[in-house]
Amino acid sequence: MKAFVFPGQGAQFVGMGKDLYDNNPLAKELFEKANDILGYRITDIMFAGTDEELKQTKVTQPAVFLHSVISALCMGDAFDPKMAAGHSLGEFSALTAAGALSFEDGLKLVYARAMAMQKACEAQPSTMAAIIALPDEKVEEVCAEVSKLGKGVVVAANYNCPGQLVISGNVEAIEEACERLKAAGAKRALVLKVGGAFHSPLMQPAKDELQAAIEATEIKTPKCPVYQNVDAKPHTDPAEIKANLIAQLTSSVRWTQSVQNMIADGADDFTECGPGKALQGMIAKINKEVSAHGIE
Repeated sequence: MKAFVFPGQGAQFVGMGKDLYDNNPLAKELFEKANDILGYRITDIMFAGTDEELKQTKVTQPAVFLHSVISALCMGDAFDPKMAAGHSLGEFSALTAAGALSFEDGLKLVYARAMAMQKACEAQPSTMAAIIALPDEKVEEVCAEVSKLGKGVVVAANYNCPGQLVISGNVEAIEEACERLKAAGAKRALVLKVGGAFHSPLMQPAKDELQAAIEATEIKTPKCPVYQNVDAKPHTDPAEIKANLIAQLTSSVRWTQSVQNMIADGADDFTECGPGKALQGMIAKINKEVSAHGIE
C-alpha cells in the first residue's frame, strides 16, 4: 500500500524546485501564485539565493512546503496516496497535498507559523540537541530529572527513528541534559544549530498566535488518512485535524510511531515528496522491510 511522506525544516537547499519551475507549467503557475501570496519572490531565493538567505525563517518553512506540495501535485494521477504523513512542518504539506487545506491556505498558515516561531525563539535563549544510540525511555527519564533542577525545561521533541531522538528546551537545561545523557551511554549528544526549542512548552507563545489562524481556516476531509505528529494516529475528521495542528507546536513529533502505525495499517511503499532524503533514511531505520524512495 502506498504512503506519501513530507519532510520538515532543514531539508532545504539552494536550487530546490528550479527544474519543476522550468519544465512543468503547473509548477510554474503555483510558484508564481506563491510569490503573489507571500508578497516577495521566494522563488528567487529558492532557485539562486544564498544558504544564509534560504535559512531565514520566513523563507525556509514556506520554501520546503512549496517544493513538497508542488512536487506532489505535479505527479498528476501518480499521486494517489492511501495514507500520508509529514514531519513537523511537513504535516502542513501532507494536509495540503491530500486536499484538507487549499494551496493558498496551507501556504498562509505555514508563513504565519514561521513568523510566530521566530518571535517565540527570540523571546528566550533555547535550542535543541540530537541524542544518538540511547533508548527513548532513558532520554525521557533524564529530561524529566533535569527539568526539576530549576535550569529550565527540556523535553523529548522529535522521535525520528530508533536510536535518534531530538530534545528541546532552555539552553542551560539542554547542556545539562547532554552531559547526563553522554554519561548514561549516548554515542553522541549534539547541540543543533537551530534558533529555538521547537516542539516544547517554550513554543506556547507561537501556539497561541497560530491557534487563531488555524481556527479561522477551513479544513476539509482529506482524500486519505493523515497520520498526525501529536498522536501518530490516522485522521480524516476536520475538527480533529485542526485540534492536532494547534497542539503540534508544543508537542513531540512522534515520527517513529507514525511510521510504525502506517506500516501496521498496510503501508509498504513510502514516497518522500520534497527536498532531501532525510525521511527515507529514517524509515529505513524504523523498518528495513519496506520500500522508501523519492518521487520516481
